[in-house]
Amino acid sequence: MRGEKAGMVSPITDSIDIRPIGIVHSPQRDTSGMSLTGEQACIEVYPEYAQGLKRIEEHSYLWILSWFHQANRNTRETTPRKVNPDAPLYGVFGIRTPGRPNPIGLSLVKLDQVQGNKIIVQNLDAIDGSPVLDIKPYYDQDIIFSPRYPYIRPKQKELRREMMQKAALQHHQEECHDLLLALRMAIVAEEELGNLHSADLLVSVIGSPCLADTIQGLTRARIANPSRFFYRENDHMTLVSWKKENQELFLLPKSSSYTKEELRFLPNESLFQIELINGDH
Repeated sequence: MRGEKAGMVSPITDSIDIRPIGIVHSPQRDTSGMSLTGEQACIEVYPEYAQGLKRIEEHSYLWILSWFHQANRNTRETTPRKVNPDAPLYGVFGIRTPGRPNPIGLSLVKLDQVQGNKIIVQNLDAIDGSPVLDIKPYYDQDIIFSPRYPYIRPKQKELRREMMQKAALQHHQEECHDLLLALRMAIVAEEELGNLHSADLLVSVIGSPCLADTIQGLTRARIANPSRFFYRENDHMTLVSWKKENQELFLLPKSSSYTKEELRFLPNESLFQIELINGDH
């Protein structure tokens, strides 16, 4: 047999028996309407597997493996149309597209409640009626703080903001005043300089620990290896600079007492003094 060596068990080549352990109950019934950040949903675990939920409430996040039953299993290459229809073509094994030979969905969700054999979760991107194949806990060992991956910039500004807000909350774990301030700063920086995870983007923060923590989470910038994040705590001043190649962006809040509503809805120019310096000039 191809690939078989002496003394080795030959691989399974025909079929694998997978039995769903539950089903998704979601307000979203159409794949075209599913948000890239997912929805709140209920996972009903079938009674014969309910014992497997014992002590699951000790976890705050879970991996959900589901079956995207409406996906096209003949897809081999595709464009991430929901993110950016102008993005290049990718092989399905190099992108998180539903269409693939075995349409297994992988979702990182926040666990909200356990109700008997049902769990309520946030950010599940499986539609109503999707079979659930497995539930696995999310552990610290799952974290790769600054991985390498292709940068696919969402075409719509609102989608970019939605995805960045989700990332900020996952990292900082609290929607405080300075998280919203950091989010708005990051949105400006991304618009001006592009990929905030770029290895050649240097970030310098003067301000509160919450501001610095959120910006570090959004940029994935480490203080070493490579060194591209610099922080100085200051309770009385907030200033963030972002430097990439020959450009440097400075953001200084015009007020220290913005409300959360103002941080959500005021235009950038009303919130910040914005200075972009081009080193060629």
